[in-house]
Amino acid sequence: MPEPLYILMHPLDNVAIVVNHGGLPAGARFANGLVLTQAVPQGHKVALVDLPQGSVVRRYNVSIGETLRDLPAGSWVNESVLHMPPARSLSALPMATVAAPATQPLTGYTFEGYRNADGSVGTRNILAITTTVQCVSGVVEFAVQRIKAELLPKYPNVDDVVGLEHTYGCGVAIDAPDAIIPIRTLRHISQNPNFGGEVMVVSLGCEKLQPERLLPNAVRASIPAAALDVVCLQAEQHVGFMSMIDSILQSADKHLQRLNARQRETVPASALVVGVQCGGSDAFSGATANPAVGFCTDLLVRAGATVMFSEVTEVRDGIDQLTARASSPEVAQAMVREMAWYDAYLAQGRVDRSANTTPGNKQGGLSNIVEKAMGSIVKSGSAPISAVLSPGESLRQNGITHGLVYAATPASDFICGTLQLAAGMNLHVFTTGRGTPYGLAACPVIKVATRTDLARRWHDLMDLNAGRIADGEASIEDLGWELFHLLLEVASGRQKTWAEHWGLHNALVLFNPAPVT
Repeated sequence: MPEPLYILMHPLDNVAIVVNHGGLPAGARFANGLVLTQAVPQGHKVALVDLPQGSVVRRYNVSIGETLRDLPAGSWVNESVLHMPPARSLSALPMATVAAPATQPLTGYTFEGYRNADGSVGTRNILAITTTVQCVSGVVEFAVQRIKAELLPKYPNVDDVVGLEHTYGCGVAIDAPDAIIPIRTLRHISQNPNFGGEVMVVSLGCEKLQPERLLPNAVRASIPAAALDVVCLQAEQHVGFMSMIDSILQSADKHLQRLNARQRETVPASALVVGVQCGGSDAFSGATANPAVGFCTDLLVRAGATVMFSEVTEVRDGIDQLTARASSPEVAQAMVREMAWYDAYLAQGRVDRSANTTPGNKQGGLSNIVEKAMGSIVKSGSAPISAVLSPGESLRQNGITHGLVYAATPASDFICGTLQLAAGMNLHVFTTGRGTPYGLAACPVIKVATRTDLARRWHDLMDLNAGRIADGEASIEDLGWELFHLLLEVASGRQKTWAEHWGLHNALVLFNPAPVT
């Protein structure tokens, strides 16, 4: 049997996670003399000392619960033997109390991107077709297939054509206070840097989300007049289905001509807008992949780039850590505001933050949302948090051009990715321990495996193996730099992600907390 190994996250922790693939049997002895009293799966926690009933269990030097019964040293510690602690109060928090770490600017790094008129930069050159309502999705999908087959081959500088399909637009309380969230989300996705300023809309005609509401005059004024047009399916000139399709193809052809004239050019790494997220997390997420992403986050911030981290329920239990790192009391208060709003949102559904943890999370060794949150926050690195976005808001429309940003989103992979696209993300980093084929049509997604076994089995789905950290083959710093360089290669189009290679794209999912009628 290979040497039994565990990972201790902090010297004051009284539990550690088993490293060995396949876990360890009862009787396995670690180098320090600790003997397992029962079999412990890979990634699950083992008690390092005797833990009498009611003992505080610490991982990351944070209480992740209290024991429900006596647990001798060497016991398996999982969700069935823990009582989860209550959520951290949103009052009396440390507000902007941590001094920014002393770092030097990171200069000289560039990538090949597409400059946009608004100052943003795309990592891909994509024609996006915005839809105002779910009713037109089938028509747009049919048209996109025709565009790809008949038009796209004529325009080699255009990477793809995507329909921005969603399940919103009608049958909703569109004047409700929170209805602004899905509307501005779709509006801002339409202006994502990877779409080159070309805004093409397909509407039905009778929907609540009329084009004028989605793209009001103030927004239209910021879009080149030649790039804005609407194909309305209920317009009288459309006689038959093929008439609709022909109108969409005629409009698309004009946009494709302009997009095809664009060329990649050398731009500084500061033009990157990177969203970081985790999904299918396990106990290794906070020990390998997320720390490597966090190191890379710090490199990107030093290079002048923008990095967004998100997922309210997956940072809620570390809110004191985040408000302390805020660049100002105002930024800290904005984080508290977003947490309080989401607490109220969950309360309306009669659930709390504990609804987050999935069966897969628990199978991977995460006992509860507190433990999961501690590992999730690590993706944000150590830079000061310079700004906060509410769901569906845009970085540029809020005057944010660099730094570490907290973009408040639900933890759902699909909704989080959708909201980060709306914020202006042009590159995405996604860590996973259990494995997911997640991808986005509008933006390259670099997937980082937390474990070598996952990277081996999903060798043509994972782009980077952070499991080498647990294997002792690489350091967190090594993987952070490797990811940084990979980001530049993918952003330049010199390397495709596996999700791009296979064309794996999840649907956009708009966050709609307002009522459905």
